[in-house]
Amino acid sequence: MDRNVLDRPAFTWCISLLIVYSLFCFSFGTLPNLTPGEKKFLRYSEVVVTIIFTIEYVVRVILAERRIKFIFSFYGLIDLIAILPFYLTFAVDLRTLRIIRLLRLARILKLLRYNQASLRFIKALYSVKEELVIFLLTSMMLIYLAGLGIYYFEHTAQPEAFRSLFDCLWWAVVTLTTVGYGDIYPITVGGRIFTFVLLIIGLGLIAIPTGIISSALTSIRSKED
Repeated sequence: MDRNVLDRPAFTWCISLLIVYSLFCFSFGTLPNLTPGEKKFLRYSEVVVTIIFTIEYVVRVILAERRIKFIFSFYGLIDLIAILPFYLTFAVDLRTLRIIRLLRLARILKLLRYNQASLRFIKALYSVKEELVIFLLTSMMLIYLAGLGIYYFEHTAQPEAFRSLFDCLWWAVVTLTTVGYGDIYPITVGGRIFTFVLLIIGLGLIAIPTGIISSALTSIRSKED
């Protein structure tokens, strides 16, 4: 069998639609008070989808030039995780069954293989991985320093809200990402000034990775053209 068969548009669209259908069935299965007929339909749908994904996985392993490398590659592991929960449910107890079933959501990652835009995005992330790692480390340092700062300003004034550094780290993450849940907030003058500075930094913090990735995507797109 030709390996290119699995990359043809018709096959790509069929598998993509099957993935979406599988995720829809998973979501529908979380509804309360499903009738026995609906549960039966969802169970049969899962069996059919898993069989098709299993056949696809086996065929890809057989047609791979380096089978071991494919099995432990990113897409190989995603393909395996997409079918593994179905078979594991026969070997685990009921307490872990729900966690195992959640692994079926990994099927959404299979869509990355069948979308050129997703492939370009992955290439862009890989090309700027060093910059993103530095940005991540810098962000973690900034979050920690923000947690220490707000602990210094607010712990005495609000010992219940800012009980420990871990509570302050949660506040720092929410503030720097400009989410602002409002569950804990500063009341001291120093704390509010400190928060204002962090909000300004947070706005810039969000823009940095966006600019890095956008530049990489533009570069990759220009090379393809």
